[in-house]
Amino acid sequence: MCRIYNALGCLTAVKTHLRNNSINDFNSLNEVISFQNNFSAFKNQIIKNHELQIEKEKETLVEEISQLEDSLKRNKAYFENLYSGEIEELKQKIISLSVQPSSNLIKCLITFIKSWNWKRKLQKLESCKPENVNAAINDLVSQHLAKVNRLNFITLHFADAVNESSLTDLQQLDYKKQVIDEVKSFIYGALGEHKVEKELKKLSDENFLINDFNLSFYPAIYFKQQQEHIKSIQIDHLLVTPAGVFIIETKNWSEKSVASLDLHSPVQQIRRSSFALFKKLTGDISAGRLRLQLHHWGDRIVPIRNLIVLTNVKVPGEFQNVKILAVSELLSYIGYFKPIFTNEDTQTITNYLLNLCE
Repeated sequence: MCRIYNALGCLTAVKTHLRNNSINDFNSLNEVISFQNNFSAFKNQIIKNHELQIEKEKETLVEEISQLEDSLKRNKAYFENLYSGEIEELKQKIISLSVQPSSNLIKCLITFIKSWNWKRKLQKLESCKPENVNAAINDLVSQHLAKVNRLNFITLHFADAVNESSLTDLQQLDYKKQVIDEVKSFIYGALGEHKVEKELKKLSDENFLINDFNLSFYPAIYFKQQQEHIKSIQIDHLLVTPAGVFIIETKNWSEKSVASLDLHSPVQQIRRSSFALFKKLTGDISAGRLRLQLHHWGDRIVPIRNLIVLTNVKVPGEFQNVKILAVSELLSYIGYFKPIFTNEDTQTITNYLLNLCE
């Protein structure tokens, strides 16, 4: 099986974007795609779940209100009896003083003061009894009122209650969709890259696949054909084989995308990458930084072949120095070229490229 290095570039971009936006509940690209395809169903399920929750809350409220009403009756009776007992106790104390006459002036004065205080306290207890009873059961009354109001709201405005209950979950779901939509093109790209990687895995272990190959140049390399200075390149798949190096760009495009004039030409993109990589390889071979087995005719070059793999549609026609293939044509095309490097040379080229993009 072909030996593979690095994660797929589009897949890495998707994972990074999701992680940077605090979305960590997807374990694979298939789960992300499933979320996209089933978004409406997920939304409907959230609403259904909250409808069930509100119905359950309604049933619970009815039970709790009944229990609170029983507690209110018991507690009101308890505190009314409690305050009535205190009032009766004071009355008895006042009566007991009135039946204990004394000729002692001081005792009479003390008795008068006691009686006056108790009568004052009795008057206060009797006048404040309803207020005191209500204060004692105030928390229960408040709970009862809140639950009755909530039950009335649910009964009369069920849809509004469901909307309020499900709002946070729906907002989180919409946020996920928004974040995923922002990398929709990378998701499609990752699907295409995965198809190509899966096909290239079928090659023998004499072949090496470097996914998401990135390389910067300083100073920039001048590309006369496109009249630009190349500062960096990014290649979807860089395949090193005994027959040479294959630059593979994967496009999971629809027919509409292929026909669009707004998208950059992948042919120009791959020519640009191929030119810059060829200049780098040739220069480093001449400078001795990339050492291949010597040939008695002189220094060898590393042939670079440019492939664009379209996973959905096939573009008619041929392009200079670039081959357009379907995924099913990929292995037969690569196998057409005869080996020119030993396994040792192939490994050397691979290690060299891996060191470049570290």
